[in-house]
Amino acid sequence: MSLKEQLIEHCREAGPMTVAEFMGACLYDPDYGYYATRPGLADDFITAPEASQMFGELIGLWCAHEWEVMGKPAINLIELGPGRGVLMQDAWRATQRIEGFHDATNIVFVETSEPLKEEQGERVPLAEWAPRLEDAPPGASIVVGNEFLDCLPIRQFVRGEDAWHEKLVGLDESEKLIFGLSAPIAAPDSDDEIGAVREVAPGLDSLIYEIERRLMEAPGRVLFIDYGYAKPEGADTLQALKRHKKVDPLDAPGEADLTAHVDFNRVAYLANEAGLQVHGPIPQGQFLRALGLEVRAQTLSKANPERAERIQREVRRLMHADEMGVLFKVICLSSPDLPPPAGF
Repeated sequence: MSLKEQLIEHCREAGPMTVAEFMGACLYDPDYGYYATRPGLADDFITAPEASQMFGELIGLWCAHEWEVMGKPAINLIELGPGRGVLMQDAWRATQRIEGFHDATNIVFVETSEPLKEEQGERVPLAEWAPRLEDAPPGASIVVGNEFLDCLPIRQFVRGEDAWHEKLVGLDESEKLIFGLSAPIAAPDSDDEIGAVREVAPGLDSLIYEIERRLMEAPGRVLFIDYGYAKPEGADTLQALKRHKKVDPLDAPGEADLTAHVDFNRVAYLANEAGLQVHGPIPQGQFLRALGLEVRAQTLSKANPERAERIQREVRRLMHADEMGVLFKVICLSSPDLPPPAGF
């Protein structure tokens, strides 16, 4: 039975499910979920590390700089949702000449997908794995999550004429998966326009709680890079990507990547409430410029003139407002007593 058939049977027997339940099944089902079954993620979408080696190199140098700021302790370098391991591969290569950093660093990938773990291990042989952040070794930590938060399943709530309704996934008369709305659940508490959508990632609270526990027990920073908004825009941001094209999320469950824009305002609020330092969110282009991406690009272009044009295209992809430069945001959460991080 395919995942789509399983979801149809679930709705037939138990009724409609939330968008979060649907996303969770599509992405993380152990037998049919997208991340459990598809190691070739670049076939469907391109992340910043896949777009340019300079991205991973700069993130690696940022990590090494923050390690020095923290007093050069033995440290866990943890990546959440490391994909094919490209970011860490580039980060590790870029930091090989920083005295003491490699000897002090324990690389941990937070990953559950067996196909992806195999590919990550080929790129970063020194890595170890943990199924969840709370399972990673204790101690001083630098945590990186690039396009991790956008994969947290979301619930969606739609503003009706006189009430809010939750968006659900259910069946039509022909037993085809469709989106629908719940009965009224709450009276309007704001001036949102009719049809406005609010999105909430239930797993974000527990993630920030775990980050709080880790950063309060030992010094550390967490760097999140993702596409999203600083203020909710009232739009439906759920999308499915397959072979670099947007597709209907309900068409082929488990065969497309499902994501939603990150509510960075919520991330910052929860982190502040937890007593952590919060820097950002700022646009990705601004962050990479502060880290010296353009200077790095010039150096590479001079050393490899035959690649200069390609390198400039990569810079545009990462930094331009029409590409990843503005839509993608960067936020850093830190232990209370650390100085401000580089780039902010």
